Amino acid sequence: MKLRPPIVTVLGHVDHGKTSLLDRVRNTSVASSEAGGITQRIGASVVKVRDKEDITFIDTPGHAAFSYMRMRGVKVADICILVVSATDGVMPQTREALEYIQKEKIPFIVAASKIDLPTADVEIVKRGLEKESVLLEGSGGDVPIVPISSKTGQGIDDLLDMILLLSEINEIKGDPDGNLDCFVFESGKDKRGCFASVVVRNGTLSVGDEVVCDGSTSKIRGIFDDKLKGVSKILPGYPGQLIGFDRIPAVGSKIWRKGEGEVGHLPAQPMTKTTGKFSKDEIGIFIKAKNAGALEAITANLPAGVVVVDSGIGDVTESDVLLSKSMGIDIYAFESKAHSDVIKLAEAEGVRVNMYDVVYELFEDLRLKVQKKQVSEAGRAEIIAVFPFDDKQVAGCRVISGKISRNDDVIVARGALEIGRAKISSLKRNKNDVNEVHQGEEFGALLTPQLDFTIGDSIISIKKQ
Repeated sequence: MKLRPPIVTVLGHVDHGKTSLLDRVRNTSVASSEAGGITQRIGASVVKVRDKEDITFIDTPGHAAFSYMRMRGVKVADICILVVSATDGVMPQTREALEYIQKEKIPFIVAASKIDLPTADVEIVKRGLEKESVLLEGSGGDVPIVPISSKTGQGIDDLLDMILLLSEINEIKGDPDGNLDCFVFESGKDKRGCFASVVVRNGTLSVGDEVVCDGSTSKIRGIFDDKLKGVSKILPGYPGQLIGFDRIPAVGSKIWRKGEGEVGHLPAQPMTKTTGKFSKDEIGIFIKAKNAGALEAITANLPAGVVVVDSGIGDVTESDVLLSKSMGIDIYAFESKAHSDVIKLAEAEGVRVNMYDVVYELFEDLRLKVQKKQVSEAGRAEIIAVFPFDDKQVAGCRVISGKISRNDDVIVARGALEIGRAKISSLKRNKNDVNEVHQGEEFGALLTPQLDFTIGDSIISIKKQ
């Protein structure tokens, strides 16, 4: 066993400065380019401290939706950095991170961030943590607290020194020749095929190795370091990205070398459950996400009444559009791309492809869609004929249930897919103007505005609850 780079997971509430801290340490500018200014994925990087000792950092998202990612970040860590803003103090995701750290009994350092701001007060951080039963150094405990500013660099060297000191005290070691202990913290699929982003805690992972993950054996065809540069192997304490899998590894899985036996299984969260169906009272959606962690976070936080009928990882494809068309649902894509040919096909087939770079915007749109659907149904009719009248289309219908009235607000639906909303401006039965029609009766309706309906569509009369 030899000393190896410590694996350090950075945790904290959204916008408390986790990624900005790492930007300062790595001399990068990731935070400024993050969609919506927040991290939405786990990222790993290696930092050389004073040109001699390496530290592997794992950045985790602070948004409430990504709790599973934070949990996995703690499980793989040797040391945690709990970033707490000196302007806000302890917040909900701070408490959640503390719960994970204390459950796994991981040594941690508190980084009191944003001390360059006029409203900063480190005492706010200390008092908040004391309420959470965290005993800090200087207050009868052994948890270090380091005031920092990612903007000015104040305290950054002290924080790095503290990480190395904790690493030495805890004797963080690994055996390059030992059994492989490798953890999947992110996975996905791109033009290279299925990939897994991993960190190696013990053993050495090399190109050509046969490994086991999720009960499936694969041969590693390529390895890339934290800067996506091709390398031949990953040593203990370092992250990397692997290709060569037949299917996307589940985030949270362990990888071990074939023939060595599994080392300390860490159960992964189950992959997204899809229903293949949904009721008329539910909103069915097709979700595509760039990686498995994001897909997991989205499906775990959907508003009540929204059902994942199908899902996938990677870019939106033509087959996704055709499948969505057949099921009468829309596509919600998070950080996934859609080629222009795919967009054209979706427009032609009447499938809406909603694309997002910020996760809470996706949730908000779905929440609003649920609100719109929360209406009581006064009546429902089926369109059995369509005929022209004064350059407009009249819907010939039969009432299936309830009643339909003139001036009703209606939804025109094709299966479970909403085509649009309109008002009945004219209602006729046997060529006579009428005010309402009831179950079993046939009628003609003129809608304002005109919608692109066809035979087999439904007209649903609604009233808001």
